[in-house]
Amino acid sequence: MAMRMGLLGKKLGMTQVFAEDGERIPVTVVQTGPCVVTGIRTQEKHGYSAIQIGYGEKPARLVKKPQQGFYAKAGVKPQRVLKEIRLPADDVAKYEVGQELRAQDVFEDGNPIDVQGTTKGKGYQGVIKRHGMAGTKASHGVHEYFRHGGSIGCRLTPGHVHKGKRMAGHMGVDTQTVQNLELVAIDEERDVILVRGAVPGPDDGIVPGKKSAKLDKYKRKGQGGEQERSKNPLKASKKAAAGR
Repeated sequence: MAMRMGLLGKKLGMTQVFAEDGERIPVTVVQTGPCVVTGIRTQEKHGYSAIQIGYGEKPARLVKKPQQGFYAKAGVKPQRVLKEIRLPADDVAKYEVGQELRAQDVFEDGNPIDVQGTTKGKGYQGVIKRHGMAGTKASHGVHEYFRHGGSIGCRLTPGHVHKGKRMAGHMGVDTQTVQNLELVAIDEERDVILVRGAVPGPDDGIVPGKKSAKLDKYKRKGQGGEQERSKNPLKASKKAAAGR
């Protein structure tokens, strides 16, 4: 997978914006900085190349002594969140410790990005909410079995429940990445980006964002060339009725 540059940010919530053609676009507002380069990793010294960035200033009273020495040596203020981003050695050479990174330094309007977040915690849930199982019909003779998951294994062979069987358990608090989201706009004054669609996690959650690992250009669905008209008169009449 391609190594791409990114930033740390905080999810502020969702809103909507309107495109030039009048389309109403649901967007997630992410505050992406400013981030600070707190460390450089090189192939010669560490065995890999990467940069370490921090987001959100941390009060000095909350910083432990080993961390105080680390930040003092780097010459940067203590940060609440640190993350390493693997990059090619040539790209790492462009950055230096203490450098401040903003959204406009990394991203561009309209580019696809990958956003990672921690999903909301749902606690201990049953199989219907956790896995979407159907349960059992509430007909005559069914007693207290409406939301059960059914059979979970065999008796004699193999004589145990198979590993990975979908059952009740803890739901949520999983790391989830949504790929190829459109970066609709960048607000340089507020260090905020607007991302089309939903982003995993609750408001105020930390959501690292990177340039898309799969796409270099975002393509909206339905925005390609004009479709060839159907030769089937029935299908053609349906499209005409739909206003296409």
